[in-house]
Amino acid sequence: MDFSLISDPLFLVTAVIALCIVGISKGGFGGGLGVIAVPLMTLIVPPTMAAAIMLPILCCMDVMGLKAFWGKWHWGHLKLIFGGSLIGIGIGASGFEFLDDDIIKLLIGLIALGFTAERWIKGTAAQSADRAKPGSFSGIFWGAVSGFTSFVAHAGGPPVNAYLLRLNLDKTVYQSTTVIFYWAINLVKLIPYALLGQFSAQVLTTSALLVPLALVTMFLGMKLHYRVPEALFYRLCYAFLFLTGLKLTSDGVLALV
Repeated sequence: MDFSLISDPLFLVTAVIALCIVGISKGGFGGGLGVIAVPLMTLIVPPTMAAAIMLPILCCMDVMGLKAFWGKWHWGHLKLIFGGSLIGIGIGASGFEFLDDDIIKLLIGLIALGFTAERWIKGTAAQSADRAKPGSFSGIFWGAVSGFTSFVAHAGGPPVNAYLLRLNLDKTVYQSTTVIFYWAINLVKLIPYALLGQFSAQVLTTSALLVPLALVTMFLGMKLHYRVPEALFYRLCYAFLFLTGLKLTSDGVLALV
């Protein structure tokens, strides 16, 4: 077994911070903040390796999330975004060798910033419940964008939130829908990742050693989910989404200039 990454103090500290963020976020407290995990780890290892290390960990966390939120999702919206995500994953896998990490970061960041800016200008989800809901095309489109960005950097949160948050769903229905959505697309992503040779012995060993920490932090997120009022929950989701967008946009711009 290859322990070289785990024995690197700088990588270990960065990975612990990243997993604490993504675990609490996936547990139901933190909106799209988990998108920061891969960019953080990319400070130490290449983006493709960071994404490969995270995928088995995310699959384990998804199973834990399914148990906590089982049966509470919205099937109609779930079918739309999942169907769209398969298109996005296919595009990401077929163009894997041509992908530019910095452009993807910039794209994800701009989506997150644009969506939060629109919501803050027009009002929160709770205040705009009477507005027209997005249709089927919107669900498929944002699902496809989410599938693509999720394949590249496990950053499917901002695009799918651009569809789900404006629906003003009950916070548990919203969280449950995202949990099963991420579980499904992460399972699908295992196939192209394996075919593209992303799962080296070093990657799988590192993932296995980090899983326990990820599950502990996710448990903490689940506890916080049921203790936070719904209005505050949505305000935090938008705030975290904005911070995520700011980070990714700045990273993309700085790398391209």
